[in-house]
Amino acid sequence: MIKNLTAYRLSAPLVLTAAAAILLSACAIIPSESGTQPQRDAAGAQLAADIKLAREGWPAARWWEQYNDPQLSALIDTALKDGPSVATAAARVKTAQASLAGQHANDGLNVGVEAAYDRHYYSANGLFPPPLGGNWITESQLIAKASYDFDIWGRHRAAIAGAVGEVNATRADAAQAEQGLAASVAQTYYKLQADWARLDVLRNQAKLQASLSELRKKRVDRGLDPITVRESVQGDQAQLARQIAAIETQAGQDREALRALIGGDAKALGNLTPRPLPNQDGALPKELGFELLARRADLQAARWRVEASLSKIESAKAAFYPEINIGGSFGFDTLEAGKLLDWTSHTASLLPSISLPIFDNGRLSAQLGTQRAKRDEAIADYNQAIVNAVRDVAQQAVAIRGLENQIKAQADSQKSAQALQTAAQSRLKIGLVDRSAVIQAQLAVATQQDTALQLQQARLDSEIALIKALGGGYHAPAATRPAAD
Repeated sequence: MIKNLTAYRLSAPLVLTAAAAILLSACAIIPSESGTQPQRDAAGAQLAADIKLAREGWPAARWWEQYNDPQLSALIDTALKDGPSVATAAARVKTAQASLAGQHANDGLNVGVEAAYDRHYYSANGLFPPPLGGNWITESQLIAKASYDFDIWGRHRAAIAGAVGEVNATRADAAQAEQGLAASVAQTYYKLQADWARLDVLRNQAKLQASLSELRKKRVDRGLDPITVRESVQGDQAQLARQIAAIETQAGQDREALRALIGGDAKALGNLTPRPLPNQDGALPKELGFELLARRADLQAARWRVEASLSKIESAKAAFYPEINIGGSFGFDTLEAGKLLDWTSHTASLLPSISLPIFDNGRLSAQLGTQRAKRDEAIADYNQAIVNAVRDVAQQAVAIRGLENQIKAQADSQKSAQALQTAAQSRLKIGLVDRSAVIQAQLAVATQQDTALQLQQARLDSEIALIKALGGGYHAPAATRPAAD
């Protein structure tokens, strides 16, 4: 007896080893992969050495407050609260969170309770003879069921990690939607303000042109000027009228675009008033690299989708291995309702199971191939997102620098026009010129003012675009950043 027991003890490890070998040999074969899409290193995301601005730094979280415009701040706050695009992004976050909850529900221990009441009439000539046959029989059940998935190969853990990645990606998408919306509101708001300011200048020009036309008419009537002079002035008046009509139309369109961005009704912008355009200098950090990755919500979303795809590949690989589960139930089952909770009515079962994917290699390989392809797609999207981010920053920085140079040159032109106006007024006082010369000088100054407004609005637009390109004040929480390459 002792010898037999010793033999059993010696053979037990061999038996377990053999059983493990049988299980592993029963697995489907995981197809190899020849190559993967290389992932770009965010540290290499840098600007050309000659792209610089006067100031350095990253945007603040509420960057629009630097313009000291309560109207703008109120509009952006309303948009972030009621904007349709933000609501859409928030709904996608909830969808991803629901999917994550579903993955958690599939993992580990699951317990449920079932209650059933079945009243059934059995045929007198059927399978069951009397007293069951030919009678109504009532069966009552109250069963508690439990199952446990051991997840030995980490299939569910990987699926949960993939779902977590999707949740973080949609959260980054939501942040990107918020920053994009804030930038769009600011750009549209300042475009509208520029429209109103330009209309004031153009309407003033129209008054000056009317006065000039009246003076030209008098000179033509007296025979001092040919009629073509008056017709030329009238042509300028018509051109101004066309310009005013175009800007009025543009202002109306910009106003409605702003109303749509904030999700407002017909009365939403009733209290909006004209304000002067602000003067700000664009800021650019010394280096981009991983800091750009942390500050661009779209890069974070792309990076998280890569992480999620890697986890889904691990889950797909784990499906090639055996799946071991233990299920069991305990409850009461009786044909007499009054005895449902009697101990003699109890019933129990224990159902260990193992699933071997022996002949399922084709389907599993296709699933794994799909996840690998999606990973390569996610990496390609991430790589392109980095390239696009650097391009956006570089283009807007170059645009700002170019506009600043134009603004300086235009300021010199405006000073010259104002000097000519002052000289014309002085010459008018001593009788060397008539009033038409002063009006023409005033028109030249007004033209320069209109050009200045256009350049100022263009610089503001590029500055806000640069803020957006630098992440719009977003900064990924450290707890939700994927590991660095």
